Amino acid sequence: MAKRDYYEVLGVQKDATLDQIKKAYHKLAIANHPDTHPGDKAAEERFKEATEAYEVLGDEKKRSAYDQFGFAGIDGANGMGHDYSNVYRDFSDIFGGRGGSGGFEDIFSSFFGGGMGTGSRSRESGDSSSGASLRYDVTIAFKDAIFGTKVDIAYAHQVSCEICHGTGSESGSGTKVCPTCGGSGQVRRNSGFFSIASTCPTCNGSGRVIDHPCSECHGTGVKRKQTKVKVTIPAGVDTGNRITLRGMGDCGTNGGDTGDLYVYINVQPDKYFVREGNDLYLQIPISMTQAALGADIEVPSIEGQTIKVTVPSGIQNGKMLRVRGQGATKLNSSDRGDLYIKVLTVVPKHLGMKAKKLMQDLSESMGEISNPTPVPFEE
Repeated sequence: MAKRDYYEVLGVQKDATLDQIKKAYHKLAIANHPDTHPGDKAAEERFKEATEAYEVLGDEKKRSAYDQFGFAGIDGANGMGHDYSNVYRDFSDIFGGRGGSGGFEDIFSSFFGGGMGTGSRSRESGDSSSGASLRYDVTIAFKDAIFGTKVDIAYAHQVSCEICHGTGSESGSGTKVCPTCGGSGQVRRNSGFFSIASTCPTCNGSGRVIDHPCSECHGTGVKRKQTKVKVTIPAGVDTGNRITLRGMGDCGTNGGDTGDLYVYINVQPDKYFVREGNDLYLQIPISMTQAALGADIEVPSIEGQTIKVTVPSGIQNGKMLRVRGQGATKLNSSDRGDLYIKVLTVVPKHLGMKAKKLMQDLSESMGEISNPTPVPFEE
């Protein structure tokens, strides 16, 4: 069954403010909450649908991707999967104690497969979490994109503290139960009909605190490090392409996986060559006589050499000549696109007496007329 548009699900316009989106979701979530409608599958589906819609539209980055690309823009394959922790953060009054035994976790584990997302903080002291992936933008020359190159980059990322080996505690002293939340990772307060739960400010939701924090990393278990790395840019890349360096992002905690480093490519334009896909385009001026009689000319190639090209007689201004295999290298292949040469016929602005006489004779011999018939534009 096809998904409904998220704006339609929440009943808001596409230019709705975040506050309007929040209010719309709050109303739908209350009306269709599973604790209020036990066993009502239709209400569950409405609740799930509204929650998924808010998870996207309530996040500025995901909303922008959805507005531009639709459901494809927030598909999990491109790194923007659903993370329902922000829904809980914004609406803990709904999920924090509505009568269910497990509250938020029970609801979302059954509906979304535990959709708290990798960004949520575990309540178990020994659980690990993955490190963040990082982005680095690099600009390369036009020819380097065609033939490949290597670039040196320097970036800052988090690495495991060498003193405490990422534990955050001094000399292996370990952790103790958080005195504020008693190990639950949450603090609660009653507000009328609802019991509002929020992340414990002392342990940040982990349920435990370090007894003697490491003096080097101050209990975080990580340090900031500046790293230099040489990145190989393959032939055929173009603006927007991404190179993934596995395990070069921020380190994880408690043995969690290290994130990746994504190097995004931006290609500088060339003065003469224009690229479309794997083909290159070049404009070359020729004289009127070369256009009329035909000629063998030499044009530059992207390698900096020259290529001999035959201009057929009678070629019209703006026509393209094709040279196979002289375009851009195809990514992950040794094949190349083609070079297209656009012919521009140059009309002289000034003629000498002899040239003018020759042109007049040519005009008479061709029987040129003063009332030409219009021709349609080419499609």
